[in-house]
Amino acid sequence: MSDAADARRRALERITRARPRLRDAHVTLAHGAGGMAMRTLVEALFVETFRNPLLEPLDDQAIFEAKGGRLAFTTDGYVVTPLFFPGGSIGDLAVNGTVNDLAVGGARPLHLSAGFILEEGFPIASLRRIAQDMQRAAAAAGVTIVTGDTKVVERGKADGCFVTTAGVGVIERPLALGPAAMRAGDAVLVSGPIADHGVTILLARGELDLEADVASDTAPLADLVQRLLDAAPGARCLRDVTRGGVATVANELAAAAGLGLVLEEEAVPVREAVRGACELLGLDPLHVACEGRLVAVVDRADADAALAALRSHPVGSGAARVGEVVAGPPGLVLLRTRFGGTRVLDMLTGHPLPRIC
Repeated sequence: MSDAADARRRALERITRARPRLRDAHVTLAHGAGGMAMRTLVEALFVETFRNPLLEPLDDQAIFEAKGGRLAFTTDGYVVTPLFFPGGSIGDLAVNGTVNDLAVGGARPLHLSAGFILEEGFPIASLRRIAQDMQRAAAAAGVTIVTGDTKVVERGKADGCFVTTAGVGVIERPLALGPAAMRAGDAVLVSGPIADHGVTILLARGELDLEADVASDTAPLADLVQRLLDAAPGARCLRDVTRGGVATVANELAAAAGLGLVLEEEAVPVREAVRGACELLGLDPLHVACEGRLVAVVDRADADAALAALRSHPVGSGAARVGEVVAGPPGLVLLRTRFGGTRVLDMLTGHPLPRIC
């Protein structure tokens, strides 16, 4: 074993030796926000209870062999408020989110399931609109919704409509994407402007006296991923950006790889309307959710080709190179700010809250 490989092994041991402990007596909203509280809940309760080799990597999907081929499998739940928002709805969000979890594992998505939990009194017209949005999104992503389930609960026992989806896809390339493939010197790319979805949802709730011309970025990423993989055989790892934003993805990758990441704040694409809304609300766009963006870690030699491939697709036209993988400190993400300083970019514990004073 080389000195570098041995050092990385020791770094991984240090990072993973202390298992998280769940000290909370009750579930809180922070446990579903995509930050550190959620990570602790998942690792300390679910992984400890269900521990198995397919689950332990905590990737966006499980990848396994089936009759000589490789399949990817994923599941997700959607509880967004409001159900309809500029740029999308809970319907296309559910389809795109599941498709994207399969795509970033290198899979070609095939089929989805859909489960509905409906509140008594929920308008049939709204349910029909959600179903139609799901069908349009599925057709655009090249998948079919082939099975499902429906439950109805008493009035006041749900927030109108919850949707749970699962998806399966086939991996047709001889590749193994994941943090274990990352190397110091690799380039970090993002496929487009960030934080559109999170800001859109926040404003659509009407709780803040603020208006901005923004819309959700919800979109399927499968075609974009295949174009990227065609152009960049040195692709190491892909992750779609959802709750917790780019900051959470970066921290998860750094911890899993036993390496460091350095991001350039000035290079991270953020639409002006989104940046302005974040500044007024005291939010960091790096911690705000996306629903149609991915982070790609690729071999430095393939960075230009990967970036060109992303930009050649409508969903990736705003792609940018935003940082690099470094040897250490292992598990740490540093942000070089636009003012010339450097700070640690942590995961949040729960939701990023607007500044109130």
